[in-house]
Order: sequence, then C-alpha cells, then structure tokens
Amino acid sequence: MKGIERPIFIIGAGRSGSTIFHRLLCGHPEVAWLPGALLNRFPGRVGLARAVMRAVDYPLVGGVLERRLRPAECYPFWERLSRGFSSPCRDLVAGDLTEGSRQRIRSAAAQLLTKRRNRLLVKITGWPRIGFLSEVFDDALFIHVVRDGRAVVNSLLEVDFWRGWEGPENWRWGELSAAQREEWERSGRSFVVLAAIQWRMLVDAVERASAPLGEGRFMEIRYEDLCEDTAGVMKKVAGFCGLGWEGSFERAVSRYRLRNTNGRYRENLTLRQQAELEAALGGYLERYGYPTGGRARAPV
Repeated sequence: MKGIERPIFIIGAGRSGSTIFHRLLCGHPEVAWLPGALLNRFPGRVGLARAVMRAVDYPLVGGVLERRLRPAECYPFWERLSRGFSSPCRDLVAGDLTEGSRQRIRSAAAQLLTKRRNRLLVKITGWPRIGFLSEVFDDALFIHVVRDGRAVVNSLLEVDFWRGWEGPENWRWGELSAAQREEWERSGRSFVVLAAIQWRMLVDAVERASAPLGEGRFMEIRYEDLCEDTAGVMKKVAGFCGLGWEGSFERAVSRYRLRNTNGRYRENLTLRQQAELEAALGGYLERYGYPTGGRARAPV
C-alpha cells in the first residue's frame, strides 16, 4: 500500500469559513482532495477520484474538472468507510475506531494519492474527530478554522439545515449538560442561545482533542485574518503543512478576493437577541480574539 504521510485535516464548526479556506488550499499542486460531485454520488469510486486528481493537472481540462467536481466533505464516502463518522452524537475518539474502519480508511486514502498530489487534504466540520483520525494517521495535521461566534450563530439561524429548531433532543450534538439545559431554559428556550451553546460545545471539543497534539500537528487560523491577509495566512499554512510556496499556488491564491461578512448579525438580529448572544458566548469571544463592544484583537 502506498505510504500516506502527514495527511491534512481542516476542522471547525460549520459556518466558520472552512469551505473557502478548503478551496484555497485545494489549489496547491501537491494535495489530493475529495471531488464532491463524484464521491457524494458514488462513494465507492475511489479509483475514479484518483483519475480526477491526475486530470486536474492537465492543461485545458484541469480547470473545467476542478470547477465541476468541487472539493467537498463527502460524508457518503466516509460513511462507507466507517459507519457513524458523518453524524455522531459526540466527538469521535481513538477508542471508537475499529480495525476494519482503520484498514478501509487507509486503503481509500492511499488510492486517492498520485505521484504529484501525494498529500491528502480533507475537510470535516462539526465534531473535530481528532482522536479518531489520529488513531488512523499518527502523523496527521489539523488546521482549525475559527470565526466570531456571533457570525456563526447568525449564519446557523439562516441556513435550512440547522437541526436546533427541533430542540436539542433531536439535533446531532448529544444531550445538553445540566448547566447548559438550565441556561437554555432560563433564556426562554431561545434559539439564539441554543445556537451559541452549540458553537461553544464544538470549540470546546477542539480544545480538548487538540491538547495532546502540540504545535507541530495543530494550527489555528481565524476567518477574519484569512479575509484581511489571504496570501499571508496561506503562506503560513503552507509552511505548517510542509507544502512549497509555489508560483502557481501563489497566483491561485491571489485570484481570491475575500470579504468579511461578520457584521451581518447586527443587521439580522434584534438588539435584544444580540445582547442574549453576547451573554451566552461570554468569555469565549475574548478567548478567540473577539471582545465585545469593540474591534477584534489578536487571540489571547
């Protein structure tokens, strides 16, 4: 089986900007990614996905293929390799990995790689699954994309797939703790507060799971910094991953013009909802560099 060295996993709460970051990093000529239009529909066609990775480097057809088969999380692909991976009620840890899942994941990952694109790049959102994936790949790298929790909550309330409307008994994040349940009840079962609790749960899960990794295997970037200095952030990311800062990649990055849309929560939420939201997020905002009532500063 082909060697799989230092696969790269992008993680983060949904609506945090990980999709645009993923697309940026997929522009690097050394990484192999999951073609969404293919593996979402035909999760077992890994050999064909590898052929796509070869073809995207061909002149003329490469650009067309990349646009049509955009990189995605491809949860049907993951479910085929390891049941429950896509929507567990808690974070997946090392003890959840079966030997069968390990072998299937490593085999599929090896099949995706090509001679040129020999570094696997994967994006997953929600639970970080760091412990689980580290048990599969003991040298895996993880990049956490974090965004102002107020913007994340506002975005969750606007999308059509947020399960919080059905209550925490029916969402995918497990039961609320006694303290979380009390907080939600005290708010009058506010959905703004419930979405804030979800964001806190996920960033807490990343902190817990990443603690054993050290700086060599874990990196955190902010959506806001990516928007403000796209090339600068991507150059740091390339260095962390051990990817060359090649001219073709630099040119691909320079074509992106990212716009920070965090301020939309002020337009969408009432003043009362904004106050509820900031109270629910509490010290989490400042911890990640988003103090209330002022401009964001560097993370503490």
